[in-house]
Amino acid sequence: MHISARHDYAVQAMLAIAAAGGGPVKTSDLAVMQGIPASYLPSILADLRRAELLSSRPGTDGGFSLARQLEQISVGDIMRAVSGALASVRGRPPHTITYTGAAVALPGLWQSVHTFTSDLLDSTTLLDLLGDGQGSGPPTDRDTAADGTTGQRS
Repeated sequence: MHISARHDYAVQAMLAIAAAGGGPVKTSDLAVMQGIPASYLPSILADLRRAELLSSRPGTDGGFSLARQLEQISVGDIMRAVSGALASVRGRPPHTITYTGAAVALPGLWQSVHTFTSDLLDSTTLLDLLGDGQGSGPPTDRDTAADGTTGQRS
């Protein structure tokens, strides 16, 4: 998995809008608040709007707002909105790669990496990342083992 600037800026923008009460937040304000180059934001925000993660309102009181509740927007949703697949091998989905000889087992490994990555990103929401404002983030295996839960969402 490769986390590009586009992925990173998209998640940062969504978190900034969420932290601002869900919006509306202007593109120029997002650029300043998160230190994102202003040239990146229009296409990223358009992709997020097309994916129905953001809504927009023009005008002086306008800007971008979350289109769903914090707990309904996962990092996986955001990353797919701006780039499609979450993981690839040589630009292709992991399940489409084949190998011969000693490397024949690699597709299974790449698919496992894809599955684990997807599960983590799909189970981590904006609400998880904002937490209590302390940057606690999503629970880890260590956190869930300590309290006896499985870390699975219902």
